[in-house]
Amino acid sequence: MPDLSTPTTKKSPKKFVIAALALCLAGAGAWWWSQNSAEKTERGPRMGGSFMGAVPVNAQQVRLDRFAVQLKALGTVTPWNAVSVTSQVSGELDKVLFDEGQFVEQGTVLAHIDPRNFQAALLQAEGAVQETRAQLASAELDLKRYQDLYKEDSVARQTLEQQQAIVAQYKGTLKVREAQRDTARLDLERTRITAPISGRLGLRAVDAGNYVSAASTELVTITQDDPIAVSFTIPEHELQAVLQAYRQEQPLKVQAWNRDETELLAEGVLASIDNQVDVTTGSVRLKARFENPQQALFPNQFVNVHLQVAVHEQALLLPADAIQFGANGRFVWQIKDDDSVVIQPIEIITSDGTSSMLRSGLAVGDWVVVEGVDRLRSGSKVERVAPAGSQPAASTELGMPPNPTEQSRRGAGQPPQQKPAK
Repeated sequence: MPDLSTPTTKKSPKKFVIAALALCLAGAGAWWWSQNSAEKTERGPRMGGSFMGAVPVNAQQVRLDRFAVQLKALGTVTPWNAVSVTSQVSGELDKVLFDEGQFVEQGTVLAHIDPRNFQAALLQAEGAVQETRAQLASAELDLKRYQDLYKEDSVARQTLEQQQAIVAQYKGTLKVREAQRDTARLDLERTRITAPISGRLGLRAVDAGNYVSAASTELVTITQDDPIAVSFTIPEHELQAVLQAYRQEQPLKVQAWNRDETELLAEGVLASIDNQVDVTTGSVRLKARFENPQQALFPNQFVNVHLQVAVHEQALLLPADAIQFGANGRFVWQIKDDDSVVIQPIEIITSDGTSSMLRSGLAVGDWVVVEGVDRLRSGSKVERVAPAGSQPAASTELGMPPNPTEQSRRGAGQPPQQKPAK
């Protein structure tokens, strides 16, 4: 009979399985940690408390190219000529002979005013002229008789002089009557309202049957939109550069762009500069002339104006997005031959928003970082990648590959590896 006071110990098979699994997991974790640490060590040195590899960036080269110095301003399209058509005589509007929005030539009849009153006034004036002419002819005959009688001492000299005065009086009266006749004839002609200039008609303001007053009732407006003008202003400090270029033989080119500057509407030339500076705004008004056969510009339309002041055929250019601003002024991240970046101070002459013209700091062919500057530090390694949606291409102008150091690393004759943008 067994002794029940002494417990019998027996190991369970489940405990062995759990222990074996724990040992396997511990071994796998140690192996993963060692591999991950080795990979981080290969990627690069420890920076800022963590391991970092080459920073992917989009880079471009400094190049020589043609650069146009442009001034940008907000402009308003205005008609080259604009006329408000009014009647020069008062009367009832008899006929309207135009359509709204119609293009008319100078001299086209637009409307008629009832001419009957003016026809009667003309007949009355012509009758007065004939009456005065008859009186003048009679007075001249009397004067001739008095002159003959005076030679024979048959009349007094006073009588002769009185007749001479009567003849002069009738001559003056005849001129007045003729002027009244011409005025009546002109008023009759003005009952036919014609277009004073060639252009496009606006909306009709008065309908037939209404009474119009001379020089106060507007019938319609006419705007000349080919050619057409664009008025804009520039700051006072830019005036001297514009004046110097304006005095040259070649006219200054002006471009008109739409509101968001995505479409070029028309190209013209600078026509005139105002004769004084507006003291309230410190700006000067300018006017450009545009040929507008396709009606791309419309009166009172707002456009973005680009005034070309000068052109540099061999300008040192770099992308405007590459320029950074620091405490010491403008700088760029320049990529060296070993794919490391350094801060390079630069001086800019001018910029058009896309490219900037360099004065100093870089040379032709230097690489600068355009996108991806947030993670850069001086001495950081970078990896040049193409921007999303584009293919890397060699610079045809300079004859250089996109990344000269990459070709030396991978060896001659090896195809480049396409790396996606990160």
